[in-house]
Amino acid sequence: MHIHDVLRGKPRQDVVTIAPDATVRDLIHALAEHNVGALIVSSDGRQVEGIVSERDVVRRLHEDTEVLSATIASIMTTNVRTCEATSPVTDLMQLMTEHRIRHVPVVTDGVLTGIISIGDVVKSRIGELEFERDQLDNYLHQT
Repeated sequence: MHIHDVLRGKPRQDVVTIAPDATVRDLIHALAEHNVGALIVSSDGRQVEGIVSERDVVRRLHEDTEVLSATIASIMTTNVRTCEATSPVTDLMQLMTEHRIRHVPVVTDGVLTGIISIGDVVKSRIGELEFERDQLDNYLHQT
C-alpha cells in the first residue's frame, strides 16, 4: 500500500494551512474548527515552511503563558519531515516511529498535496487486516 491509497481513504482531502505570522490564538481556533491536531505552516498554501501541533502549543504554554499572542513562526517546527504520495506506507510508518512524529506533509514535485496522521495510517492498516481476515475466512468456508 502506498501513501496515495491512504490519502484517498481520508474523508477530507484538502490540507489546512496557517500563515507563519498568524498568532497562536489563531492556531488554536483553526485546530478546533477543523478538528485536527496539526497544521502545515505555509504563506501560499503550496510550500511547506513548517508544521505546528497541539503539542507545540502545550509545551510553550508551560514555559510562557503569553504565548497565545506570539506568532506561529516562533513555535513551529521548521525541520519538517515530508513524504511523497508514491512512497510505501511502511516507509512512512518507519519515519514516524524513528522521529516520534504524528503528522507528515505529503509533497509532490515540491508542492504540498496532503497530510497524513498516525491515525490515518492506523485506520488504513486496520482496514487492510480486516480485508485479509475476510478473504481468509471466505477461503476457509468455501472448502
